[in-house]
Amino acid sequence: MRIRRAEKKDLDGINHLLYQVLMVHHYGRPDLFKPDVKKYTDEQLLEMFQNEDRPIFVGVDEEEHVLGYAFCILEEHPNDNVLTDIKTLYIDDLCVDEQLRRQHIGRRIYEYVLAYARSRGCYNVTLNAWNCNPPAMAFYESLGMKPYKVGMETIL
Repeated sequence: MRIRRAEKKDLDGINHLLYQVLMVHHYGRPDLFKPDVKKYTDEQLLEMFQNEDRPIFVGVDEEEHVLGYAFCILEEHPNDNVLTDIKTLYIDDLCVDEQLRRQHIGRRIYEYVLAYARSRGCYNVTLNAWNCNPPAMAFYESLGMKPYKVGMETIL
């Protein structure tokens, strides 16, 4: 597997995985997530492919099929009243094709993201994981990630 920045030719493969991610969330929280939609339009994705502050990395096989991806966002809060001036790489989404899981593809993509974050002078790498997705939580913990904040709710 080779990991690289996403390109226009990856659109179909990325869309396939975006649907998989959405359905995991829909099954876990159908009160919040619609079925059979995706997080980004094709136009938004094509713009993001060009955005240096929102890198998308894909893991591809020899035939350039997308096996997994990581959507990232570089975040900074310079001169904030409360937050320190650190640079964070936020992983907005990390997915491996459901047919290919448990082959260390996700781990390799995550390690690539860590190396990228270090090269950009980031202090940390963060992400959000839904409580309704225990396999994702276990995966992130296996990578050495630790919770740093918790979202709470009361459904009315």
